Amino acid sequence: MDRKRKWVLSSGALLVIFLGRMTTGLEVPLDLPQPPTITHQSSKDFIIDPRENILIYCEAKGKPHPSFSWTRNGTHFDVEKDSKVLMKPSSGTLVIDISGEKAEAYEGIYQCTARNEHGTAVSNNIVIRQSRSPLWSKERKEAIMVQVGVSLVLQCGPPAGLPPPIIFWMDNNFQRLPQNTRVSQALNGDLYFSNVLLDDTRNDYICYARFPHTQTIQQKQPITVKVLDMDAINETVADLYNYTNNLFLDSPSGERRPSFMAPPGRSSTQMALRGGVLELECIAEGLPTPEVSWYKESGELPSSRMSFHNFQKTLKIADVMEADAGDYRCTAKNSLGSAHHIIKVNVKAAPFWISAPRNLILAPKETGILTCRVSGDPKPQIAWSVNGVPIEDSPKDMSRKVEEDTVILSDVQTGSSAVYQCNASNEFGYLLANAFVNVLAEAPRVLTPPNNVYQVITNNPAFLDCASFGSPIPTITWFKDSQTSILNRDPYVIHNNGTLEINVAQSLNSGKYTCIASNNLGTRENHVYLEVKEPTRILAQPEYMVVQRNRKAVFECKVKHDPTLIPTMNWLKDNGELPDDERFLVDTDSLTINDVTEEDEGTYTCVMNTTLDQDSASAMLTVVEEPDPPTDLELTDQRERSVQLTWIPGDEHNSPTQKFLVQYEDLLHQAGVWHNLTEEEGTKTTAHLDLSPYAYYSFRVLAVNHVGYSRPSQPSRQYRTNPAAPDVNPTDVHGVGTEHNNLVISWKELTGLQSNGPGLQYQVNWRQKDVEEDWSSETVANASKYVVSGTPTFVAYEVKVQAVNDYGNGPAPEAVEGYSGEDVPMSAPESVQVLVQNGTLAEVHWEPVLTSVVRGRLQGYKVSYWRERSLHQAEAQQEEQQVLAFSGNRTDGRLPGLKPYSLYTLNIRVVNGKGEGPPSPNHNFETPEGVPGPPSFLHIKNTNMDSLTLEWGPPQDNNGRLTGYTLKYQPVNSSNELGPVEEMMFPANETTVILSDLKYSTRYKFYFNAKTIKGSGPTITEEAVTIMDEAMKSNQVDLATQGWFIGLMCAIALLILVLLIICFIKRNKGGKYPVKEKEDAHHDPEVQPMKDDDGTFGEYSDTEDHKPLKGSRTPSNGTVKRDDSDDSLVDYGEGGDGQFNEDGSFIGQYSGKKEKDTHEGNESSEAPSPVNAMNSFV
Repeated sequence: MDRKRKWVLSSGALLVIFLGRMTTGLEVPLDLPQPPTITHQSSKDFIIDPRENILIYCEAKGKPHPSFSWTRNGTHFDVEKDSKVLMKPSSGTLVIDISGEKAEAYEGIYQCTARNEHGTAVSNNIVIRQSRSPLWSKERKEAIMVQVGVSLVLQCGPPAGLPPPIIFWMDNNFQRLPQNTRVSQALNGDLYFSNVLLDDTRNDYICYARFPHTQTIQQKQPITVKVLDMDAINETVADLYNYTNNLFLDSPSGERRPSFMAPPGRSSTQMALRGGVLELECIAEGLPTPEVSWYKESGELPSSRMSFHNFQKTLKIADVMEADAGDYRCTAKNSLGSAHHIIKVNVKAAPFWISAPRNLILAPKETGILTCRVSGDPKPQIAWSVNGVPIEDSPKDMSRKVEEDTVILSDVQTGSSAVYQCNASNEFGYLLANAFVNVLAEAPRVLTPPNNVYQVITNNPAFLDCASFGSPIPTITWFKDSQTSILNRDPYVIHNNGTLEINVAQSLNSGKYTCIASNNLGTRENHVYLEVKEPTRILAQPEYMVVQRNRKAVFECKVKHDPTLIPTMNWLKDNGELPDDERFLVDTDSLTINDVTEEDEGTYTCVMNTTLDQDSASAMLTVVEEPDPPTDLELTDQRERSVQLTWIPGDEHNSPTQKFLVQYEDLLHQAGVWHNLTEEEGTKTTAHLDLSPYAYYSFRVLAVNHVGYSRPSQPSRQYRTNPAAPDVNPTDVHGVGTEHNNLVISWKELTGLQSNGPGLQYQVNWRQKDVEEDWSSETVANASKYVVSGTPTFVAYEVKVQAVNDYGNGPAPEAVEGYSGEDVPMSAPESVQVLVQNGTLAEVHWEPVLTSVVRGRLQGYKVSYWRERSLHQAEAQQEEQQVLAFSGNRTDGRLPGLKPYSLYTLNIRVVNGKGEGPPSPNHNFETPEGVPGPPSFLHIKNTNMDSLTLEWGPPQDNNGRLTGYTLKYQPVNSSNELGPVEEMMFPANETTVILSDLKYSTRYKFYFNAKTIKGSGPTITEEAVTIMDEAMKSNQVDLATQGWFIGLMCAIALLILVLLIICFIKRNKGGKYPVKEKEDAHHDPEVQPMKDDDGTFGEYSDTEDHKPLKGSRTPSNGTVKRDDSDDSLVDYGEGGDGQFNEDGSFIGQYSGKKEKDTHEGNESSEAPSPVNAMNSFV
């Protein structure tokens, strides 16, 4: 049957709840008889607001429900006789209406009593007092005159209020008076000046007292303070003041070592109560203003509970403990010395609980103990009462024995229930506790609801509740899955209140648990269920990010959790909610922040919550951007040629400054243009700047960090330097002639900043090198070159250029070598010789020309050559001229790329910087013979069953005298195998041949080349198919129309289809195609070796890759002539690169296409052979 289960969460957070339940007194169900228990009451000291009704709480429970009564000041308070007093129904809470009445009439000590037939409980003594805010007494304050530098105390003296008022000092404008180490407010409200200044003069020092309960503020009369500078007052006037004005203080006014104003003397004593707040105060005077420090002589200050206030003048210790007693030393120190004060602290204690009495539920004949253990200083006195009556005044009970803080009850009887009171008191307070003794005989009952489901995370403690009640107290036994008895040992702990604890819950602990409560009156059981869940874990945590402003930041947070728990992802910023901004995009496992700003900096936390646990991970976001520009530029240490620049760095925006760039603007020469001057490290804020004369400088600074450059700072003030003679001369000085009779002297002009002064000119000097002559000179302005005319051709000169201004000459310049202009060479090389190396290469040699006739800088020689004609042609057919340049002073060179068996002509010229000289006389030379080019064409005609006709044309390039032609051919069968090679020779004058005795319906391949005495030329190839016999044609047609043949073909097609289906099924089942076996069975035709036994070629490859035959060659011009045959070698990618063995056999392999492309059509005049189709099929 289905059970209605209640779900209960169990986690570490519930540990406190369960432990609290384990340690509290046993609760009696409200349907059972029990004495009263006070559940709510007002505080012991109750200060009331006279403008509001008085509400005194007293709530209690019991069976039967208790009745209530009150005493005031120790006597019965008859509530019914006072119309202003109302007691709430079923409650002891009093509501006193004081409207129209004086609240003082209801001040006093109140105590509530709750009683039923089983006993009486009493409340604490509740002291009711009215809050008070008395007015300040009227007084007239005289002006206080003090000499500058002395100490001063302005007394506040607020009226005594209830509770005490809060004190503060303000002026007439209700602005708080500024306080610091020199001026501060003491704990009693007085205002202390360690030393006064002239600025302390004012007439509105006003002390205010705020009374919190009535929310009223009382104001003291303003105090006037006048601070006088005695050094500036006439001595006579000063004496008059000193003798006639008794308000004038005679404290020392000069510099002095510290002394204490409060507390006075060298030591003092202070008492504190345990659990309260201890405030120690030391205020010192002196000049300069002293600094105060604290030290505990008998131990260390409690750092976790202490704090400093009032500029270190007040030491505050919270939650005072006995260990806080001792000597506290405060030290005041200034530059002239120090002073010390010892405060002896004594710690006393109002009574506090060590063990408060707890309710007892006893079965008849049982024994119980009530304990009331307290401590305090002085030691508290303990007094016991029964049902509100002192125990010594109550009826004698032989079963009861009192021993100081303990009451022992033995062999209790039915009807002996009562409420006992323990009162512990000393001079600092009291404690009152009620504890009932309830005598019952009750069978067990389980208070925990049935079928609770507890859920807990793996490796956390699990608490299964079994709250029960019975008298005698039931014994709790636990079972797992209704079979296994659970003992009180690892991993289980059974607590006194019946709760079962599993120290470290694992998945195997999941299941059904049964708790049984039993005593001598009966047995009860309850079932609960435990589910152990997987923990929530963040697998990919967000990482620390440094992002530039206005860019995007993405934090990842990928989580694993128990699939039965519903997770909730929350993102926090600095432990608070994310900003309400559309730039923040939360996805299932990430947080994206678009257009990042500085305000987005902080710590981002992803929190994954489930109903049982949570996990979180945090990462910081740092936003960086370009630094702010430096500020406050100042020029110091100003000199003639240098200045010091200082600045204040701007905000770095989380990216440290790497360097500072100093720029300058020259308002005199280039206004509005900023130049880089120097760079400084990012840690520096000064730069020493070297300056040039005659400039109007302004400076600015840019900061650079990892992100980039800041905006420029505001320019500094202008700094002008005085003129001076130039420091440098022009650079890049050159002397180069542009004509055969001139010399152009050029240079790079100085900038305005380099001029150093007004009137900048250039003094140009030159003279011929290695000639005894004086320097020629010319001065020019606003120019970057000067032309010297009438110079001899290509002569070395020395040139130099010096800067000059109105304040003098620049440094002595260095001379630079240059040359006057060149002219074209006067003559050509002589003794030209040509050495022919082979049909395509020749060497040319010549004698170098004299330097005097070069008339310039020799660049090299230029050889021009051209082919006049081929030697077997009578008429000249001159080709385009070719030119080769040889740099430097060479005397030979090579002429590649010549054509064999040809007549060539060449000449040579000298080349200099001006141009080319005259050519040498033409020189002729011949190249020897070479191998011929490929035949111009090879055509196949008149194809019959056993013969065909070949026609060819001679090579376009004979490269010598032709000696004949070579023809080789071989058949190709249907399995792509090449047959034996046949070879034929033809004389040079033949251009056709008829081949006979060929096989019918057979494909042949032909290889053809020409020869000279130097050897054979490139081979061209063609192929053709002989015609089928007519009888075989008819037989083939008859065979194709026979029924048995058609049936055979269908059977074969069906078999192939079945095989394909079987292969498909095997492949789907993961079978592997036996590639290796296939490769072994069918070798690649492209690597089929030549058969050694018959000298024929390997198999004929008919793949679709259109690969050329290995060893085949194409004509040198890259084309192959085709006839009308549809079986041209072009279709097979055939080349013409055939090779022959020494015995004349052809080496190579044949490769071709499987079938022609559909778009090529069928150019053959004859139909394809059906026999070939059959042969190809089988």
